[in-house]
Amino acid sequence: MNPPHSTFSKKIKPNLSMAQIINMSMGFLGIQMAFGLQNGNASRILANFGADVHELSWFWLVAPITGLIVQPIIGHMGDNTWSPLGRRKPYFLIGAVLCAIGLVMLPNAASATQMLAANVLLMAVIFLAMMDASINVAMEPFRALVGDMLPKHQATIGFSVQTILIGIGAVIGSDLPNWLTKLGVSNAAPKGFVADNVIYSFYIGAAVLIISIVYTMMTTKEYSPEEFAAFEGGKPIVKNESKFSDIFKDFRNAPSQMKKLGIVQFFSWFALFTMWVFTTSALATHHFGLSPEDTHSVEFNKAGDLTGSLFGSYNFYAIFFAFALTPIAKFIGKKQTHALALACGGLGLISMYFIKDINSLWISMVGLGFAWASILAMPYAMLIDSIPQKKMGVYMGIFNFFIVIPQIINGIFGGPIVSSVFGKQAIDYIVVGGICMLIGAVVTMIFVKSEDETPKEIEEEIKQVHF
Repeated sequence: MNPPHSTFSKKIKPNLSMAQIINMSMGFLGIQMAFGLQNGNASRILANFGADVHELSWFWLVAPITGLIVQPIIGHMGDNTWSPLGRRKPYFLIGAVLCAIGLVMLPNAASATQMLAANVLLMAVIFLAMMDASINVAMEPFRALVGDMLPKHQATIGFSVQTILIGIGAVIGSDLPNWLTKLGVSNAAPKGFVADNVIYSFYIGAAVLIISIVYTMMTTKEYSPEEFAAFEGGKPIVKNESKFSDIFKDFRNAPSQMKKLGIVQFFSWFALFTMWVFTTSALATHHFGLSPEDTHSVEFNKAGDLTGSLFGSYNFYAIFFAFALTPIAKFIGKKQTHALALACGGLGLISMYFIKDINSLWISMVGLGFAWASILAMPYAMLIDSIPQKKMGVYMGIFNFFIVIPQIINGIFGGPIVSSVFGKQAIDYIVVGGICMLIGAVVTMIFVKSEDETPKEIEEEIKQVHF
């Protein structure tokens, strides 16, 4: 679908319709379905392959390390790419194909190991790295595409739509193994292998990822260099020789608002990483009463299914909170909305310690749903005004530093802390994650700058919320 015709003399981007915003973000549904499958099942898969609880966070380092390297590079390359496919779309396609291969291979690492006579955990980490790198290749351009295609007053609704699609994809991905179990697919894992319900879920995720990315590519036409030049005030396009070293210069020159939001992101994503890595172990030991060494029993795999179900729940709640973000921000402001959401998420994580009935853990997920919806939208909506258009991709990639660095730190120290300090009782570390999210809420209120918005801009965003 082509963007509406623009009058270059006005030097402003035209508003996009809700259908166009959905089309350009549809690929995020498939990406987040893959991400949801990984988040809900990676620790379980690695445990099935023999990883101990104190090793899990080390294996999860693969994701943030690949993000740290890949996203700024892809953003930089996207800013300087003008191909027949477009500016960002070539990276969607490459990332989707490679990620789909990783989805198929990760749960089958044991079989691949037998064929290649390799170490099963090593093979699993290789396939996990392949998935993570590919997800980052596909994900970063979608963030930049919002900045490319939308006028700034539509940024909040643009990122909110992405959050809604992310939520839908994550609900499906997180709950898919549990749904297949209810349909009669086995959730028992033979020692050294992965349960069938997980394997088939990853196959389905690979198919949905490819279909959703291709849909976005077919229905969205990116602006040309000449159109971007008009939006920048009609300045002639200057062909500069771009170097990767420019990424470091851009990092040094990052806007102050990005740095302040980066502090908030640090605490938010430290908490999220804690939840993703250790929830299965926390549920198995704290709620099911299992030994930390039990990683193969039916009860352990029930804890794994419950983790996926809970992760699906908070993503489900995030869908509805995503609709509410713009109206809430209208009344209390963007930074206040984000601080409130983080506070709810922190309390949700902490409450998991006190809620012993697994049927009541959905209460914890409500707060996390609010936090997740805001984390995926509000920091970017607050940031976008301070980013120059020609650097949209690289700055979105650099902003990812503040997401992956806390995960790397947590990945290095989280496992040993759970093992040595908390006696392998992962639920205690989940509480630490909740406290970190509360700190993020406080930092938001104290340090992040409020962006003034005119009533007209807010009204435009509210109108766009209604389909």
